Amino acid sequence: MANKNLTNAKIAKKDEFYTRWEEIEKEVNAYLEYNKNVFRDKTILWLYNFSC
Repeated sequence: MANKNLTNAKIAKKDEFYTRWEEIEKEVNAYLEYNKNVFRDKTILWLYNFSC
C-alpha cells in the first residue's frame, strides 16, 4: 500500500513527505527509554517550518 502511494505521488509530482511531530516524539522517547543519556553531549539539528 505504501509503495503504491509513493508511486502515485511521484507520478503526480507530489513527492514531499513530512514526518509528524507525534512520530518524532514517539521515536525520541523510545531512545530515551533505552538509554536516558543517549542524547547527552550531542547536537541535534532541527529544521522546521511552523507556517504550514
